[in-house]
Amino acid sequence: MEPQKNPRGGMQVIPRPKSWRLGDASPWFKSKDKNIEIPLVVEALTNRVPAGIRGRIPTGEERDAAVLVGIYDEDEPYLILTRRSKNLSSHRHEVSFPGGRVEDSDHDLWATACRESNEEIGIQTEGLKPLGRLDSIVTVGSRSLIHPFVTVLPKRPNLEPNASEVEKVLHVPLSELLLDEVWREEEWELPNGWVSITFFELEGDTVWGATALMIRQLLTLSLGLPDNLGRLPKEESENGKKLQ
Repeated sequence: MEPQKNPRGGMQVIPRPKSWRLGDASPWFKSKDKNIEIPLVVEALTNRVPAGIRGRIPTGEERDAAVLVGIYDEDEPYLILTRRSKNLSSHRHEVSFPGGRVEDSDHDLWATACRESNEEIGIQTEGLKPLGRLDSIVTVGSRSLIHPFVTVLPKRPNLEPNASEVEKVLHVPLSELLLDEVWREEEWELPNGWVSITFFELEGDTVWGATALMIRQLLTLSLGLPDNLGRLPKEESENGKKLQ
């Protein structure tokens, strides 16, 4: 079974297993109002704290990391993402939020998100404040526990990506992320059962994994929509279904 042909997407290597199937439509597929403005984001995220941990079950051995989910308004809301450098030892060309692992000098997780974002893309974080937090996510490959902080920037920032880490800074309108042709969900059969994987197919880039799950939650919260955040029903996750 091959993925559906889509003119969108990027160079990322997707480690798709042999057994997989297409998942559901987006949580906003049937929504009549798919328009997100900054006030909706502010209302949904102000002072929000994580409701749980997403991704695989944490073992306690993960290292803490923090990322900056930066949004600004330029006729419409935009999200800042980065494409990782092709020269990195892992996750080449993958799209992620700016951020990284906690260092001893960081006095809290917000400080980590700000420091790492400044180092990666040159964003000026002085005076910025966190709006709220998305749910934390455990990654499989990097063994990290990622803490996403949402912040609203006063204007489009002037950014200078660190070429050793970032190949390109992406300014993605939220309206593009809500397009039907951008969304894809797949269900993969892994050793611990079936899991749901979220994808956003941009022009020239594929966003998936933990970053896509953060975007998914940001959009559903802003639209006021319910979502299982990619969790399959327990019995389906354990038993799976025969591929069609």
